[in-house]
Amino acid sequence: MSSGNFSLASKVKLPNGKLMPQIQLGLYMMAPRATTTAVTWALAAGYRGFDNAQAYLKEKRVGRAIRDFISTPLYNTQGLVREDVFYTSKLASNNTSYQVVRRSIKRSVDTCGLGYIDLFLLHSPYGGRDARLTSWRAVEDAIDDGEVRSGGVSNYGVRHIEELMASNPRILPAVNQIEVHPFNTQTAIRATCAKYGIVVQAYAPLARALRMKHPTIVELSKRYSCTPAQLLVRWSLQHGLVPLPKSVKRKRLLENAKIGGFEISDTDMRKMDMLDEKLVTDWDPTDTP
Repeated sequence: MSSGNFSLASKVKLPNGKLMPQIQLGLYMMAPRATTTAVTWALAAGYRGFDNAQAYLKEKRVGRAIRDFISTPLYNTQGLVREDVFYTSKLASNNTSYQVVRRSIKRSVDTCGLGYIDLFLLHSPYGGRDARLTSWRAVEDAIDDGEVRSGGVSNYGVRHIEELMASNPRILPAVNQIEVHPFNTQTAIRATCAKYGIVVQAYAPLARALRMKHPTIVELSKRYSCTPAQLLVRWSLQHGLVPLPKSVKRKRLLENAKIGGFEISDTDMRKMDMLDEKLVTDWDPTDTP
């Protein structure tokens, strides 16, 4: 577990040496207009990482919002340039053939209009072993061609990580994005990622607000004078994770990132770890063959 004065300026180093914001805005299931507004508010507040996906059907909208912010002096008072923003997208379909995945990545780069994608993930382990390994080769080549800066996977379980690493990939996966929060701690997958130096991104770090009124969360939030959401984000950070909290409300966007004023004790971290009930808030392909 790690401690520190975390903020929106905090970064983690990926296996390839590149830096990634440690708190990012998740964009899943945001309405189109709300997405544009949320990205603009987030950039103004100091967010520098945005987690998108082909399946979210908003690559063009998010890319345009980022470009518009950067090119508008009224918004961009800090002089941000493209390189200051970390943009992620993911493969929409099941892992398939090399050519299909390769074309899909090119299309994502063109659609977002940002010139390149900072992190591109295989969204799931669906498709079987051969398709997973073939799809990863397409990601490697996209990195070689400068379309993608870093590659990774999402919803990969222990066997999928071990399978990929056993194939001796030319380029190592930098990230595995999985659902992680105190009610679904995913310790086995996190330990496997740690063994290979893979950074774990935590989607649904707020458990999609399903446990905000849990007695332990309420008790600890009062103890640390923070909101339940701030407590959950801080838990992720102290475990060395990269949380992707989502909100379309400006106040909560700001609140979710204000987690530098307190530190959860080791005892209370363990208490939160014990809340694990394998809660899946959306989908869990980590055991797929």
